[in-house]
Amino acid sequence: MSTLLPVAEALKLIVDDLKPVAAETVTLDKALGRTLRADALAQVSHPPADVSAMDGYAVRCDDISTVPCKLRVIGESAAGHPWRKSLKAGDSVRIFTGAYVPEGADGIVIQEDTAADEAGVSINEAPRRGRHIRTCGQDFRKGDAVLAAPRRLTARDIGLLAAMNLPSVTVARRPRVGVLSTGDEIVMPGDPIAEGQIVSANGPGLCAFISAHGGEPLPLGVVRDDPKALLRVAERARGLDLLVTTGGVSVGDHDIVKGTLSGAGFKAAFHKIAMRPGKPLLFGRLHDLAILGMPGNPVSAMVCAVLFLGPALARLQGLAGEAPPQTAARLGADLKANDGRTDHIRATLVIEHGELPMATPFPAQDSAMIATLARADALIVREPFAPAAQAGEIVSVIALN
Repeated sequence: MSTLLPVAEALKLIVDDLKPVAAETVTLDKALGRTLRADALAQVSHPPADVSAMDGYAVRCDDISTVPCKLRVIGESAAGHPWRKSLKAGDSVRIFTGAYVPEGADGIVIQEDTAADEAGVSINEAPRRGRHIRTCGQDFRKGDAVLAAPRRLTARDIGLLAAMNLPSVTVARRPRVGVLSTGDEIVMPGDPIAEGQIVSANGPGLCAFISAHGGEPLPLGVVRDDPKALLRVAERARGLDLLVTTGGVSVGDHDIVKGTLSGAGFKAAFHKIAMRPGKPLLFGRLHDLAILGMPGNPVSAMVCAVLFLGPALARLQGLAGEAPPQTAARLGADLKANDGRTDHIRATLVIEHGELPMATPFPAQDSAMIATLARADALIVREPFAPAAQAGEIVSVIALN
């Protein structure tokens, strides 16, 4: 067990090996979830001028030394229709939310603190200078680097970029990731199933994971336990940013991936890590092609995707490629002492008001039980040789949703 590589060291080897892909320019409608690769500079100030935050009257505060007082109403300023003249002593302008504040005005009296008639407007409450005025550039100014790269763009960011008058942005190209399932027993969903065969969950699941993390998956289907067929597919994958294989990376007679690739020049950075599920993880390069070899068990493959493939995709897009964050939760059931491998236990996560979330492990944790993973909200992380834990104790979890 001591020869197995710790999870953190394995992740570092992967991230240090990978280099960010090239950048490209896309329009905002295609930028959601992409990684910003150049600082986004505002093309306008926001707001573009001093604007009113309320409906009411724009006034000169010097005119309102005592209240109530009466002011002339010389015009109106509405959003998109500014009043272009200056206020003089005793003047006011009817103003609406979002409208430009007229020159000379330095306060807004809200509508509720006024009474208007044909002779003008009575001011019943004196405003503080600058009150209810959003000043020009209060949010950001033209030329400001409002969003710094690198950054994965959210829907909120897209709205901000639009307000900055940026119709397009520079982002990382979507990493092109091949996904290959291996094994005589594997068939794709919808294919005829012979005796002894099973349907591939890994191929579709990993392709979906890659898409969700900003990559472009390229399904390469299934290759049988045939070294020549495996090498043909690996050769076709040259030029991709990463090749992900599933199955065939353990030590059985039919686990051909490492031996076959090594014979063609594959250099392994590591093989097997101290974790459960997912011990037989493989990473290295076949010439210029980075290859991440995942276990065939579907839960093992998807847990490895969370821990390693997600950070690898982030790194390829110019992000740091950090391990998924861990947060504290309260344990919902007893756990036995752990052995020498980092354990990742599927669990539900219930949020309770004012309390830490409650993480309750599923009773069965077999690495072939993918339905349990689909129902899980989190992985409870148990460090090597962690002692037995009682319900109610604090544990670390990786949220899956």
